[in-house]
Amino acid sequence: MLKIQEIREIIKLIDQSSIEKFTYESDGAKLVLKKGSAAQAAVATTVVEQEQSVQQGVSAEQVQRTEEVIAPQQVTPVVPVVEVQVEDPSLHKITSPMVGTFYSASSPDVPAYVQKGDSVKSEAIVCIVEAMKLFNEIEAEVSGEIVEILVKDGQLVEYGQPLFLVRAN
Repeated sequence: MLKIQEIREIIKLIDQSSIEKFTYESDGAKLVLKKGSAAQAAVATTVVEQEQSVQQGVSAEQVQRTEEVIAPQQVTPVVPVVEVQVEDPSLHKITSPMVGTFYSASSPDVPAYVQKGDSVKSEAIVCIVEAMKLFNEIEAEVSGEIVEILVKDGQLVEYGQPLFLVRAN
């Protein structure tokens, strides 16, 4: 888990660079930094003490959060925005087995294989990843409910990139 001083240092480095978005994942916690507009007056930094909650058996709603608002000393053209997300370990990630283009349906004129809230079986096709003119059908791998679709139709995906979150039965 990153300390607040480390997060501040990362913010400074990102602010001074041409990077538009920065993502860091460690131990189930995810830190996403995105550059925002100058109209924002402050940056809200939320640090989630996930390790404490796991050790104490506290539910996600009861996780203690430390919030600190950092007021900029001068208005700068770019202000980074920090989002911290804690991943639910009970959800299964369906990941891309290759680099390619994600398609939610076999053709633009047919409905998507799955939508948020759909129930799937482990052998059900959930999408297609096109690589080098070959269309590869991706199976669900587990039976359960599609909780979230993490990519958009036509989006380029990387090897190992999560495509769907499934709550396994």
